[in-house]
Amino acid sequence: MARAGTLYTAHGSVPTPIFCPVGTQATVKTLSPDDLVALDAPMILSNTYHLHLRPSAELIDRLGGLHRFMAWPRAILTDSGGFQVFSLQGLRRVSDDGVVFKSHLDGSEHEFTPERVVEIQQLLGSDIAMVLDECAVPHERIYVMEAMRRTHLWAERCQRAHTRSGQLLFGIVQGGIFEDLRAESARVLRQMDFPGYAIGGLSVGESKAEMHAVLEAVTPLLPSDRPRYLMGVGSPEDLVEGVARGIDVFDCVLPTRLARNGAVLTRDGRLNLRNAANKEDTRPIEADCSCYTCRTFTRAYLRHLVISSEVLGLRLNSIHNVHFMLQLARDLRQAVLGGTFADFRAAFWSRYQVADSPRAHPQTARKTTTRTTRGEL
Repeated sequence: MARAGTLYTAHGSVPTPIFCPVGTQATVKTLSPDDLVALDAPMILSNTYHLHLRPSAELIDRLGGLHRFMAWPRAILTDSGGFQVFSLQGLRRVSDDGVVFKSHLDGSEHEFTPERVVEIQQLLGSDIAMVLDECAVPHERIYVMEAMRRTHLWAERCQRAHTRSGQLLFGIVQGGIFEDLRAESARVLRQMDFPGYAIGGLSVGESKAEMHAVLEAVTPLLPSDRPRYLMGVGSPEDLVEGVARGIDVFDCVLPTRLARNGAVLTRDGRLNLRNAANKEDTRPIEADCSCYTCRTFTRAYLRHLVISSEVLGLRLNSIHNVHFMLQLARDLRQAVLGGTFADFRAAFWSRYQVADSPRAHPQTARKTTTRTTRGEL
């Protein structure tokens, strides 16, 4: 089901498949907009929940909108905050009206209704906005059914409330790990005729096999001429296997989070720069990588920065990891367009080893449990 396309937004076209670096609080951690332009990132993601709490959508709107506020000239996708509210277990109350929750910053009480979430994203001025959804524990069928029903109700209200010209509003398919519920959700949302569709509620504790089964069940049911966005999922292996199952857009905090912890991505898997083996290693992270970090610095120097807790190390590692993910997406696109995706996928798995697992191949990867990496509070 691998495919390539172009997603058109008010701030430029986005070639797909695409990986979106995550700028939760109007910044991709340690990277400037110039860095991201140099890396040729067509689109980044920001977070409704966090920007609502600080500094507020109203302030950002008064200052000219999110693009001007963070000096980012290209496309921005904002999520609805549904996942962040999901992670506030014990600090939220959910009803058909919306979600009442307490801020993780100061304990103050806030309410997200579908209409309010749309209003916030319209004030931010993002190119792609998301409906409010309820992210449920994926294996609890009764809870999942209720959350899915509520997600559909909220999607209708979001659609009615959305009025900003040029901003695309995406629906979100829910249904946990249950293929029949996912199919029902896809059918209901397809009838609402959104310009794009996201698949939510994954990478929250289910296995890779379960995630792959959901994608295989859902993507054929979504309109072929609309983008498909897999929310909060974006390790290298997830991009390859997600594209194989018809996904176009990915996002994840993983590349920059790993970078801040001294780990970098390579075609063989993760490399821990803290390891003593790198102390006198004069090689770059990857010999044929064209990023600034690999063109300029050795593993030994990068290890020194990490061990010394120097801020430059976080930035250089982030440059490499974000470059790695963006380049992987570009390579996947070229493989699809060139008719060589199957060969590319096989070559990827002949080298790549998933972290904390045996030598990986698609069957092994399917048995690996996913971790929650969607920007936890």
